[in-house]
Amino acid sequence: MPRRYGHAAVLQAVRELKGPVMSKQSFIYGALVLLLAASFNRVLGFIYQVLMVRLILPEGLGLFAMVYPVYVLIIVLATAGIPVAIAKLVAEEMAKNNLTGAYRIFFTCFVSLILTSVLFSSLCYLCAPFLLAYVFPNPRVYYIFLSLLPGVIIVALCSALRGFFQGLQQMKPTAVSQSFEQLVRVISGLFLAGLLLPRGVEYAAVGASLGIIAGEFSGFLLMAVFYFKYRPLIPRDARRLPAERPGIMAARISSLAVPVTLTRFVSTLFLSLDAIIIPQRLQVCGLSLAGATAVYGQFVGIAQSLLFIPGIITISLATALVPAISDAISLKNIQLVRARCETAVRITLLAGIPFAVIFILLGDKLCGLIFGYPEAGDSLKILALGGPFLYLHQTTTGILHGMGRAALPFKNLVIASLLKISGIYYLTGMPHLGIQGAAAATAAACAVMAVLNLVDIRNLSGFKINYHQVILKPLTAAAAMSAVIFFSYNILHDQTAPESIVVMSSMAAGFLGYMLLLVINGGVNKKDLLIIKNM
Repeated sequence: MPRRYGHAAVLQAVRELKGPVMSKQSFIYGALVLLLAASFNRVLGFIYQVLMVRLILPEGLGLFAMVYPVYVLIIVLATAGIPVAIAKLVAEEMAKNNLTGAYRIFFTCFVSLILTSVLFSSLCYLCAPFLLAYVFPNPRVYYIFLSLLPGVIIVALCSALRGFFQGLQQMKPTAVSQSFEQLVRVISGLFLAGLLLPRGVEYAAVGASLGIIAGEFSGFLLMAVFYFKYRPLIPRDARRLPAERPGIMAARISSLAVPVTLTRFVSTLFLSLDAIIIPQRLQVCGLSLAGATAVYGQFVGIAQSLLFIPGIITISLATALVPAISDAISLKNIQLVRARCETAVRITLLAGIPFAVIFILLGDKLCGLIFGYPEAGDSLKILALGGPFLYLHQTTTGILHGMGRAALPFKNLVIASLLKISGIYYLTGMPHLGIQGAAAATAAACAVMAVLNLVDIRNLSGFKINYHQVILKPLTAAAAMSAVIFFSYNILHDQTAPESIVVMSSMAAGFLGYMLLLVINGGVNKKDLLIIKNM
């Protein structure tokens, strides 16, 4: 029976790449790389949004916004969760030094994505007249929709390459390609929108759509370069294991891909229900249709957008966790699984709790300074109570995906979403609550999702949270942070300093006090500093 080639052979093949990109990274390092890229993309995207509003005006953006959610839904269906399956299964094979098996999985998934993406793109092209008649409310979106369809194939193939490198626990290719993609998208989108603007705002919106395609295509080309230049090579003298039977491989892929697809599809569906129910219930409170639409816009566009800022950290962490947890499970190293779970939960809470404090204390000030609508801060303060749970939900979902139990976060999402919809329906309709009722229901749903995920992780791995280290110490530091923000804001405000200076200085003083107390009470210790130093 052929023996598996040794780990040394794989390492030798990696060394032959003549570059550092293929050296194995810790998942914390990988999360940091993705975090830096996500931060760059978020800043660049914000600048792009401001410039695009000035260029094609709200009407043009409105036409684009009618199409884009449908485009995202098509991508979800076309990719079918396969990129996540690639990351997990490739990590499993690499943990067993089975590079040949990793490539079999990647090629199988890559071919599957070609077929599904071409199929869905073709169906959407053929069904475009039907969508125009029964789905899209404005006939001027037709060419915008058609211009986006090539992106379905491009995104599907690019996501396969990114999943492959994530399975190798290599986050640099994904991070670099995403940043390059965003840069090309901004430059080409603004250029094409301006070029086509004289023909009308709908053509300018087509230009913005073509900018998205240009960005996605550039990201795909860069990922292809990474793949052909830095992929690990199989030694010529390595003996191949017997190929896995197609049925077994398909079962392994679908066991993760199907639940991931369902999760993303259902989450999109429930967001659509929110958009329908909240304005309706606000009208029950006595608001006009225009007033309800404006309040809902503040809730989604201002309060929730600020709440999701720390998600840059947790989503990056969750992406890096999938192969890291899968790798530890493949090695049957349950202690490593628990250690990585604890590290992920600690990082999530250490990052999420101070943001929640800031949103609770300065929510109205931030909404007023950044967006000009301080009244949105009332909703943000309530949402902030569920903020740490939202961030925990994102991290723990990544852990469960790494464990190969994607059905569990899907089940928890459905339970929490049903509770949220019920809460929104009853609480938002109460005149003394209104949109704050929707915020309370959303925060409660985040808590339910996070707790259910943590319970599932404990049942699967035996992981238990060290409440003193993971929760009590950050909360103690957060209490000190609250006092620092409160007193510094009042002192600076009495000095008649500009409001922007007062808010930013108070936030900076609060963060400094938070970090200082974490060092004093041991919430951040020498071990954490060594991890950062060695990344």
